[in-house]
Amino acid sequence: MASRKTLRLLCGFAGGSAVLVLAAAAAAGEQHRERSGLWSRLTVLQAAQPTWTPGSPTPAPTGHAWDFNWDKRDPSTLTNGKKKENTAEDPSSEQDNGKPKATRNILLIRHSQYNLSGNGDKERILTPLGREQAELTGQRLAVLGLKYDVMVHSTMARATETANIISKYLPGVELVSCDLLREGAPIEPVPPVTHWKPDAVYHEDGARIEAAFRRYIHRADPKQKEDSYEVIVCHANVIRYFVCRALQFPPEGWLRMGLNNGSITWLTIRPSGRVALRTLGDSGFMPPDKLTRT
Repeated sequence: MASRKTLRLLCGFAGGSAVLVLAAAAAAGEQHRERSGLWSRLTVLQAAQPTWTPGSPTPAPTGHAWDFNWDKRDPSTLTNGKKKENTAEDPSSEQDNGKPKATRNILLIRHSQYNLSGNGDKERILTPLGREQAELTGQRLAVLGLKYDVMVHSTMARATETANIISKYLPGVELVSCDLLREGAPIEPVPPVTHWKPDAVYHEDGARIEAAFRRYIHRADPKQKEDSYEVIVCHANVIRYFVCRALQFPPEGWLRMGLNNGSITWLTIRPSGRVALRTLGDSGFMPPDKLTRT
């Protein structure tokens, strides 16, 4: 009798242990599944991230270092090394006097919408909407409250008309025309496009637009004492090329950007040669129904 009770107790203990074992196994299985799911999610996240290594915690920089003499006006490269007759004079004074001290602000304006069906440049004048856009751009430049020094424009009809309308809002600002700023194909774009120009066009237009860049995009002359604000009214291809060259980006990437008609692109050139892009194709001052990109 006592032996049967003892056996039942042992069996009870054994049964309870079995239940505990089964419960523990089930919990372990659930934890394994959760852990597996977690690792799967982590694997997906890791796959979406760049591969880091302890020796390279950040992505390696691409391209070359910034060229401070990009405009060939770095004062440190302009000294001729000749011995001064007056040895008592501070040898660094001439170089200090030759250092630019002012900042140049270049506001590049894309012409307004124009008549695409015109036969030749003279007939490709602004549309009624284009004239409205030029008015809005002129108003925007006026409310910025800047002291503009000059407005240079391309000699093409659509740029000339745009500049003339803008000039109404900038009284007293000198208006100058320049053939170098005419529209063209600055360099064969990358990635390539099948509908673009033959090599001869890039060869001719590219040299002219590069000459325009060198004339207008550079640090201030050492004689300039105050910061300047200059407006250039020209064309989308010219502006996009200028931006790439000024920021030392690959110039063949110019076609990857888009500019609305009448938009404002603002480059700042410091005395040190540093260049900043303050705005690219700003047209937020226009109502949505006035925006075009022809």
